Amino acid sequence: MPSQRLSVVVTRRLPEAVETRMKELFDVDLRDPDTKMSRDELAAAMRRADVLVPCVTDHVDANLLAQAGEKLKLIANYGAGIDHIDVASARQRGVLVSNTPGVVTEDTADMTMALVLAVTRRIPEGLAVMQTGEWQGWAPTAFMGGRVGGRRLGILGMGRIGTAVARRARAFGMQVHYHNRRRLRPEQEAEVEATWWESLDQMVSRMDVLSINCPHTPATFHLMNARRLKLMKPSAVIVNTSRGEVIDENALTRMLRAGEIAGAGLDVFEHGHEVNPRLRELPNVVLLPHMGSATVEGRIEMGEKVIINIKTFADGHRPPDLVVPGML
Repeated sequence: MPSQRLSVVVTRRLPEAVETRMKELFDVDLRDPDTKMSRDELAAAMRRADVLVPCVTDHVDANLLAQAGEKLKLIANYGAGIDHIDVASARQRGVLVSNTPGVVTEDTADMTMALVLAVTRRIPEGLAVMQTGEWQGWAPTAFMGGRVGGRRLGILGMGRIGTAVARRARAFGMQVHYHNRRRLRPEQEAEVEATWWESLDQMVSRMDVLSINCPHTPATFHLMNARRLKLMKPSAVIVNTSRGEVIDENALTRMLRAGEIAGAGLDVFEHGHEVNPRLRELPNVVLLPHMGSATVEGRIEMGEKVIINIKTFADGHRPPDLVVPGML
């Protein structure tokens, strides 16, 4: 496509600096107020835009793409995960898809370790007592959690974020183990002193902490199902900052309530913002509203990547972060 001022529709509000730059470069339609688009609104946006800038709350499936018409040529996703976009259907219709990989790595790894500490050291329970004014003073057996150093951390998905989690875990004195589709190179394993497990079942059954850091794909849906969750030690905790669909949330809830798993730290949920209400009742569970990438710096960098992908496309070149079906 020759260089031109493209029509761009953004589905949610973005950081002000990002929106300002977009207005300078494109004919941009910004979202106001900051609410999720309905399916009809999303379909209309796809009919009038050269470029759609969606995020994780927008589900762009084959049926929606069929309503897009001929104008739409690029879906420049605001975020690294693209499981909410039917990339294969988009490409069949001649629509390219790009994302923003690498930007949220350090932020998400920080949040993963924060959840590990919050669950094992019972931080929310202590916070709740302080906020209600019920604290009666220090006692030798009050709010006893567990020491993080020396514990076995199993990382499910040793990509960018999983490796960043491993670096942090080693700094806390944890033993790092991982399961991945492909084993890392020896020098990569040595960097974080990580042990590879070919069998996920065997790794899960031996870990003190399990961190979910793999993407959601058909192959990873309910990868941590009821059978596999039952392999975990009763003293183990599970942390998920990746995608909620990787864990069978109902099975996890039952096991947490029964004391068959010691605790959980969840930043993502199987059904989006519709959290299992029974999870909210549990003192051994830390729930966060999908905050893993929520830093000012990270969100601005994500926007900058979106702009680069659109501008490169407008100049007639392949977007640098083009998503290729079959390589997800």
